[in-house]
Amino acid sequence: MTNKEHTTKLILTGLMMAMIVAATILIIIPVPFGNGYIHLGDTMIFLSVLILGWKYGAVAAGFGSALADILIGFAIWAPWTLIIKGLMAIIMGLFVLKSIGKQGRSILGVPVRQLIGMLIAGLVMVAGYYVAEGLIYGNFIVAILGIPWNILQFTAGTALAVLLAAALYKTPAREYFAYKPIKDIPTAGSAKTKADNKQDGEK
Repeated sequence: MTNKEHTTKLILTGLMMAMIVAATILIIIPVPFGNGYIHLGDTMIFLSVLILGWKYGAVAAGFGSALADILIGFAIWAPWTLIIKGLMAIIMGLFVLKSIGKQGRSILGVPVRQLIGMLIAGLVMVAGYYVAEGLIYGNFIVAILGIPWNILQFTAGTALAVLLAAALYKTPAREYFAYKPIKDIPTAGSAKTKADNKQDGEK
């Protein structure tokens, strides 16, 4: 990675972190019978991974989401959010990274493997917050009540992320994605190979 590429990646990381904060605090829905809330931040987390790759995506996801918790008065959740959202990004990113270069179906131009990566990451988030709430409040039975709401949150986030990614893949902005659909990955005879594209996601 050149100095210019590194600088661009840092700028994009800061931008996506800010967008995660904005998406998280824009619409806040308190969870009934619970002490948390649901939001649209997962949409930007999923996009962050596709744009930044798993390493920088994890930084944007973890710190952006934790900062949002602090800003809206849920600071008790911030340490857990830092870990859970960062782990979401890592798991999704590594899953997508392993599938780069493989042919497969797509939905609206978004590879199904990317969609699967989002769903797996979402399930990790649900499990993570169940454990976190059970430990914070000392009641794993009550923590079950938050599971459906977290499922709703990441499902909505996945749907919106797919729509946004599908739109961006059709614009020049696709050049900034670390994980591109296979049709956007040049062949071996071109200036940039599939292996090069895979390395982008590892950086």
